[in-house]
Amino acid sequence: MPLRDRLLALSVAVIWGLNFPAIHLSLAQFPPFFLVALRFGVIAVPTLLLVPRPAVPWRWVLGYGAGFGVLQFLFLYLAMDTGMPTGLASLVLQSSAPFTVVLAGLLLRERLTARQAAGVAVAVAGLAGIALHRAELGGGATLLPVVLTLCGGMGWALGNLANRRARTTEPFRLMLWMTVVPPVPMLAVSLLVEGPGAVGTSLSTLAGARGALALAGLAFTVLIATVVGSGIWTALMSRHPSSTVAPFSMLVPVVGIAASWLAFGEPVYVVELACGAAVVAGVLLGSSRPRTGRPATELPPTAPVR
Repeated sequence: MPLRDRLLALSVAVIWGLNFPAIHLSLAQFPPFFLVALRFGVIAVPTLLLVPRPAVPWRWVLGYGAGFGVLQFLFLYLAMDTGMPTGLASLVLQSSAPFTVVLAGLLLRERLTARQAAGVAVAVAGLAGIALHRAELGGGATLLPVVLTLCGGMGWALGNLANRRARTTEPFRLMLWMTVVPPVPMLAVSLLVEGPGAVGTSLSTLAGARGALALAGLAFTVLIATVVGSGIWTALMSRHPSSTVAPFSMLVPVVGIAASWLAFGEPVYVVELACGAAVVAGVLLGSSRPRTGRPATELPPTAPVR
């Protein structure tokens, strides 16, 4: 990969890492379920008006949107709203990688290599270590946000499977059309669970400093993290093997933890850093392949969305 593309991949990792503090700022103003609806609704409206639908069956668009858009962010935003530290959320969400590998083997009958199995085992051990440490903090009260974030990682994995089954040659267009799925169901969930009063209050109190920061965070999430970040990532994945590009995403929790520590003073525990390093190492091990004389055949590249 040329230096220019390496710098672009590094910039995406930084953007996606900073996206977690941006979400934190938005959650200070908006209820979590309504924020999910708002986040995707901002992209869905221009997509419906301006972007042609990709040539893939509707079931994969719906599956991608339900897994990646609804389940992932429903649980992630709820976890962060109930006390999940911002930096730790960026790390635990990496559980989507081992979940994807395991589910692909179970549901799509994809062969699990010894390297992938080892990577999953290392990543799961790291996640288990984080969960055990959180279970010891605050009498176990801090464990629930970790479990919710893991559920978000499972939702991301299910979305990955639908994305993979779509086998699209238009990944960026598919990513945009995926955003059409979450707004309506998430708005319904928000009105039922959070109530019209909470939604109305969040919209009517935007004039203050907290509202301005929340809107800035939302703008960063939609325009920078999703459109710019995913756009660059899609281009890189189209030019290089996924095994070359994907490891750069392992820098996301590094940026997320550092930014959250600097911005919000979140405590950093050595044991969780060690377990986090195990998660990153496991994901990296499972996503890489040994060098061979012949390049392996790959599925069409996909672009994560942050």
